[in-house]
Amino acid sequence: MRAICGAVIAAGALIGLGLACIGEGLRYASYPYHDADSHLQYVKFHEMDTALIAVFIGLALMALIGLGLTFLGLAYHHHRRHHEMLHLQGRGVEGTHRVGV
Repeated sequence: MRAICGAVIAAGALIGLGLACIGEGLRYASYPYHDADSHLQYVKFHEMDTALIAVFIGLALMALIGLGLTFLGLAYHHHRRHHEMLHLQGRGVEGTHRVGV
């Protein structure tokens, strides 16, 4: 269940990042590509709107938290299933190492 919750959090954050990218594209679509000297102009991350910066940072953090929760949940799930297997085989859990399996 932990892994599924983490995956849902990560998926929601990644969908939100995609929508934020679309919003950024719409916001800066009318920004001129070239200046008066015909040099390319870019909108740097720190020059964007404060709200867009906050949205990108928040969603990126939520994606990292969701992915971390997913992997930790899967690791805990496999650890529990390993102990259940040892219990069903009649071997004790104490003093066993996962490396030898």
